[in-house]
Parts: sequence; structure tokens; C-alpha cells
Amino acid sequence: MNTKKEILIGIVVGVIANTIGSLLYIVIFSDLSISDTYKAAVAQGHVGSLLALGAILNLIAFFGFLKLHRDHRARGVIIATLLTAMVILYYKLF
Repeated sequence: MNTKKEILIGIVVGVIANTIGSLLYIVIFSDLSISDTYKAAVAQGHVGSLLALGAILNLIAFFGFLKLHRDHRARGVIIATLLTAMVILYYKLF
């Protein structure tokens, strides 16, 4: 397959894994609904922390791709994780 397509698949998987991880964290550990938890995180300045906890699932995707010898997809997951880190940095600074 094309290298760029493999990296793009990894980026998409990384973003989806991060989203699912954030939602799972909210569902498991919060007593509020998803929207109420997000509003509370914005009000208290904890959106970055919420995204960082969601990025834990990227570890599973990354090592899964490495085990399957899909190095370019694993590279895409790393890129998605770096994009998440930039979003977290934005929320922390502004």
C-alpha cells in the first residue's frame, strides 16, 4: 500500500482511539453526563488533562501496529499523539 495512505490510516486510528479513550474515561469515572463533564472541564481548565487521559489508548494502537509490522501506521498514531499534545499545549497556554 502507499506509504502516505498507511500514515493517514494511523492518524485516523490515533484520533479515534483518543476520542474513545476520553469518552471511556468520562463514562467510567464521572457521575455527570458527557456534555456536562466537558462543560465542567472547560470551566475548570481541565480539558488538556481529559485529552491526555484519552491518549492512553494510543499506546495500545501504537504497539498493536508495531506487533503487526505496520510501522507506517504506528508512525501515524505517533503523529496523532503529537497533534493531541499540541492541542493540550494550546489549552494550557490560552
